[in-house]
Amino acid sequence: MFFFRMIFRSFSRQFKRRLLIAVTVCLSATVSVAMLGVVFDVGDKLNAELSTYGSNITVQPKADAVVNDLYNTGGDANSNASGTSESDPTTFLKESDAPKIKTIFWAFNITNFAPELNIHADVNCASESVDSSSCKASGVPIVGTWFAKTLHMDSGESTVAGMNGMRSWWKLDGSWPKDDSAQGLIGTTLASKLGVIKGDTVTLYKTTADGSRNKQRITITGIYDSGDSDNNAMYIPSSTAQVLANLPDSIDKIEVKALTTPDNDLARKASKNPNALTQDEWETWYCTAYPSSIAYQIEEVIPGSVAKQVRQVAALQGDVLQKTQAVMVLMTVLSLVAAAIAVANLMAASIGERGSELALLKAIGATDGAVSRLMLAETAVISLVGAIVGALLGSGVAQIVGHVVFGSGITMRPMVFVLVFVLLTLTVLIASFSSIRSILGLKPAEVLHGR
Repeated sequence: MFFFRMIFRSFSRQFKRRLLIAVTVCLSATVSVAMLGVVFDVGDKLNAELSTYGSNITVQPKADAVVNDLYNTGGDANSNASGTSESDPTTFLKESDAPKIKTIFWAFNITNFAPELNIHADVNCASESVDSSSCKASGVPIVGTWFAKTLHMDSGESTVAGMNGMRSWWKLDGSWPKDDSAQGLIGTTLASKLGVIKGDTVTLYKTTADGSRNKQRITITGIYDSGDSDNNAMYIPSSTAQVLANLPDSIDKIEVKALTTPDNDLARKASKNPNALTQDEWETWYCTAYPSSIAYQIEEVIPGSVAKQVRQVAALQGDVLQKTQAVMVLMTVLSLVAAAIAVANLMAASIGERGSELALLKAIGATDGAVSRLMLAETAVISLVGAIVGALLGSGVAQIVGHVVFGSGITMRPMVFVLVFVLLTLTVLIASFSSIRSILGLKPAEVLHGR
């Protein structure tokens, strides 16, 4: 009875210090749960966020890919404003094959795609608001594409693909054109050069391979600002561009936006030569959403194609992901270190104030182990309460971070809570080590006599 009365009185006198320990552990648990919760869920969130800034996989005819690899002409020095070569393409893919992209193993990771036919045409204005004699341009980049095309798959599912989702960062004055129509978008630079405004009509002239000269009137539904040299181009429906160029069912490029897993050593090995993989490596690579494995599967379903990841985008995703995770892990480590220091100091102060009580317990027969277990039990109960409250608060903080940064909630995995509780247990044990040593060094006779 005396033993329990001492514990109760001890709790009353030491309430503030115990409360500080609980608060310290609670804050550390809050930070740890929030940061680790985001770390384990940040991969998909970051990829989804970064994928809004363009495609990360491009598909093109195999012959073009070979030429680009040999002469390094992949859309830089020899490209015009819209990223197409100065001359019209000579090899093509079939536009009718493009929907097959949504039939691969990682179909649900393909968030959007858009085929392109990149040609050049002469432009004359045909509007009362514009002086047609001065509104002329030759060799204007024309991109035939989808804008928001609804595709009905053989599986019975439907999906919408096109530039409407691929170019979400564009600033558009007007509205998106309708697919399979005589409508189009014009870049701000080209619009300024021609003196065209939305609602105007322009006429495109194109000399085809057989020598005939086709023309097509296009109504401008909007003027876009891409923020780069793409403002020199005009975008029209792919079917309209194919009629103009006399290239039915032809495209020379497909831009694909996919949610991917950042490359690792296995992915880099596979991207060099998939045939060099062992059977186990092959299965792991093929069944993981690496950019290279998704590109490989696209090549399997689109005849005569080569799919390549856009290295800059893939590298950016991996780099941003690693740095974000590193920052959050560092914050978790710092919070645990701060908790260890605080708990160690609070326990040391508590033992210093309770020296006479602990000495008395040892004097009436309590062993060093019993006294140490008593202090550890008190600290463990206090820390457990703080950890539980901190875990709940951390889950809430993680959701706030998710909605503020990524616009969606964070999926809290059970392993996050298990990991945090294990880390906090180790932290408290390490912090208690020096205090336990001081308990073992207590000599009842000296303490009780005030020495």
